[in-house]
Amino acid sequence: MNSVPERPLKICLISYRSNPHCGGQGVYIRNLSRALKDLGHDVDVIAGPPDPLLHDDISITKITTLDLYNPNDLFRTPSFEELKQPINFMEWLGISTMGYSEPFSFGLRAYVHLRDKFDKYDIVHDNQCLSYGIWAISRRIPTVATIHHPMTVDRKLAVQSVSSIWKKFKHIRWYSFIGMQKRVSRRLPKIITVSEFSRDDISRAYRIPKNKFDVVPNGINTELFYPLPHIPREPGRIIVTNSADTALKGLYYLLQAVEMVSKKRKVKLIVIGTPKKDGGIVKLIKTLKIAHLVRFTGRISNEEFVREYAKASMAVVPSLYEGFGLPVGEAMACAVPVITTTGGALPEVAGDAAEIVPPADPEAIADAIIRLMDDPKRAKALGEAGYRRVIENFTWKKAAENVVKTYREVMSDYGRV
Repeated sequence: MNSVPERPLKICLISYRSNPHCGGQGVYIRNLSRALKDLGHDVDVIAGPPDPLLHDDISITKITTLDLYNPNDLFRTPSFEELKQPINFMEWLGISTMGYSEPFSFGLRAYVHLRDKFDKYDIVHDNQCLSYGIWAISRRIPTVATIHHPMTVDRKLAVQSVSSIWKKFKHIRWYSFIGMQKRVSRRLPKIITVSEFSRDDISRAYRIPKNKFDVVPNGINTELFYPLPHIPREPGRIIVTNSADTALKGLYYLLQAVEMVSKKRKVKLIVIGTPKKDGGIVKLIKTLKIAHLVRFTGRISNEEFVREYAKASMAVVPSLYEGFGLPVGEAMACAVPVITTTGGALPEVAGDAAEIVPPADPEAIADAIIRLMDDPKRAKALGEAGYRRVIENFTWKKAAENVVKTYREVMSDYGRV
């Protein structure tokens, strides 16, 4: 294999939906672009809505889309002029028939944008769009993709979470883009993923040989997440950072655990975010009669987020599955004792610096909460061990350096030096 000269690279990052406040993909693109830039590389980002809120010195092209998932105008009806454009029509038709066509259409838009600009870049890096447009790009320029975890897991849990045949069908239809992502990912020369567990699951679900993967763990932004030792932790105060109704995130099981704990100890649950109006989470809180024990923060600033971590006596990450588990790393970076599950890659992130319980097990979560409540020395030791683990293992600088190694390997194989 020819070696690629160690020169700064011209990198194009593609990310179709990168909300920096919700979901790992937005966090990934914001922090990876920053770290690559800090290593001296030229970085351009192509993104769809919402605005990923990149740092000011990161170049970004915001691709215009129909943005039918905009919460301020959800599932609006496009104008006739908009639908005259073939990509717009295909996106609208897919969503109108209960599918999720955004990855498909965004990849096509990215190809149209780049087709006369390929000579500007050394490498294109797709952030789990995996559209046929990404495959077309890969035929013109060295291209890699990050897959955070296989969407087949989300589909399986979503289908299992409902009993109605019609609702099961709706979930299957919505996740129909997975077939495209499988086909495209098999044609790319290299896949980056964020944990060994994700590599094994993606390899099995998408039928990709393991030797096509590079495992590059995410970093944790320790400029945003850090201890505030001057703020005392409040006994019995628990923080969880996901308010979604999504079955995958496991909040239902934590709420049941809180109800169990409340019969034996004083407890308060702080949920970062806002629940879905009249959704399953709100209904369960009413059923369990624990509304007085649960507070939703709504959207808060990064500074407020860190203060919430500082006041918490522990953080619980009850996910049934995570391809990496940023909330575990972020809590540990704040020196908060963590309880999490064996779901997916969570044990890889937590190591021996957290209480680890089976997923979907409210009793096990409740027992772990009480153990930490009753053993403040162990809770403090876990918090300190978690902080050390993040500092030693999960930095974005390290992640960016390893991603660049993958870039250079793919460029060398492609013959572009």
